[in-house]
Amino acid sequence: MAVSTTSPLFLLYVGLFVVAALACFISLTRLQRITNADTRRGLWALLLTSGGWATAHVGFLVSPTISLKLAWYTFGLVLGLAAVGAWLYFCSAYTGRTYHRNPTYRRLAIAVYIVLVAVKVTNPLHQGYFTTTAVATPFPHLSVYTGPLHWTAMGLSYALAFVGYFMLLELFTEIDLDTRALLALVGITGLPVVFDIIGYTTPYLIDITYEPLGVAVFAVGVAFVYIDQFDAIQLAGERDEPIIALDASNHIRDTNRAAQTLFPDLDGAEGTPLKTTLPRVADCLDSDDAILKLQQEGRPRYYHVTETPYGTAKAGLGRTILLTDVTDRERYREELVRQNERLEQFASLVSHDLRNPLNVATGRFELLRGDVEEVAENEHAAAIERALTRMEDLIRQILSLARDGRPVEQWDAVLLSSVAQNSWEMVETNAAELRVEDDLTFKADPTRLQRLFENLFRNSIDHGGPDVTVSVGVLPDRPGFYVADDGPGIPESDRESVFDPGYTTREEGTGFGLAIVAETVAAHGWKIQVTESETGGARFEILGVEIVA
Repeated sequence: MAVSTTSPLFLLYVGLFVVAALACFISLTRLQRITNADTRRGLWALLLTSGGWATAHVGFLVSPTISLKLAWYTFGLVLGLAAVGAWLYFCSAYTGRTYHRNPTYRRLAIAVYIVLVAVKVTNPLHQGYFTTTAVATPFPHLSVYTGPLHWTAMGLSYALAFVGYFMLLELFTEIDLDTRALLALVGITGLPVVFDIIGYTTPYLIDITYEPLGVAVFAVGVAFVYIDQFDAIQLAGERDEPIIALDASNHIRDTNRAAQTLFPDLDGAEGTPLKTTLPRVADCLDSDDAILKLQQEGRPRYYHVTETPYGTAKAGLGRTILLTDVTDRERYREELVRQNERLEQFASLVSHDLRNPLNVATGRFELLRGDVEEVAENEHAAAIERALTRMEDLIRQILSLARDGRPVEQWDAVLLSSVAQNSWEMVETNAAELRVEDDLTFKADPTRLQRLFENLFRNSIDHGGPDVTVSVGVLPDRPGFYVADDGPGIPESDRESVFDPGYTTREEGTGFGLAIVAETVAAHGWKIQVTESETGGARFEILGVEIVA
């Protein structure tokens, strides 16, 4: 059929869809500024399919033959359906949902897409999707008459598109930032539906899909005008904490309600420098200490101040300031500091005020033994010597208990087999045997971890005998390791008590070995439990370690 190239309305149609296609494709070059990767991919797919859809419209309008027009029209139908999937992917990612990553939804979407594409491309066989006829008004073109399969697919497409609109609307209404500009852009993407209806029911517009025009306006608006607000709204939607949005000059551009509640000075502060309005927040951003302390209702509260740039670092579009309430963590940290100070004082008391008199008593006893020959064979002297030795052991164990109970601050990657072997060499093992079943690399304080193993090894040898076999291995189903032996084991009724300071079943024991183990485990933030080994002995399982890949 002949194509009119002189009709102003025809040229307007072609020009509009050419501009829409170019707008979509050019906007692709700006998407690297979008911070969230999934949102970026979804919008990229939406612009690519919409640009291709608009291009198909141009091909449909300008092609000189009916067969070419039908090919372009069918190609546009396929791309238009793909654009619906891209729209849903984008809306799910942008609003912080995970539907776009759900394998079931993905498989279902692909299956529906394949079925609908098959219906579209086989239309020449069944004619159930559309038929065509050549018309002369408002300019010579191929008019498309849609069939029942078209309306079924169209109904499904618009229903799915509405789901995306609902997700965006919910995000925009739940956050406190100014979303009017983006809400208007989203509304424009749905406006072409009105043109679709006019084209179908009246002769004023040709019956063609106008959605690529709305997507093109949305693309230009997001990619070239509102990209900073686009990112800021997404970040705000992911958080309930106070958020302050700044422009490239560090002037306050927007805030949410939580920020205004925390800082009343933000009311009406749009356009003012952050340094002027909230100098303490600005100082936190410029310092190494990102913790902001505020007095609220007579008590201090602590906020961790972080910043996130819009888009790439080179974009220079601005940043959002997020204040996360870390009061509980900071109060716990302060309590740990006070606890450490008390432990240091206790260790100092044990080390100096008790050890010094003990050293004097031990020294005097050695002098006495040198001066009096009968002392070496006197049973009372032997009892004194045992008591002095036991007091020395108790002081050493109490010092270790106090120091190993402090929270770990220096973490290093350690190899389970190496720590076990090194610890074994520090223990008087006699005929005992160590077996390292498998290996693991995890984070710990190496010095304290070695003392943990030494105490567990001594416990196995003390209770399992000089020829006991000790096994060290990795827990198969949880992040952790175990130390087991083939000794007599620990009765189930005693498994909670063995970690109590002073608990011992041996007359010569101090009862602090397993207490030190428990304190070391707690200092690392791990957990320990006692079970029975495969051979009926004791098995200590340490859980919750941070594995290093």
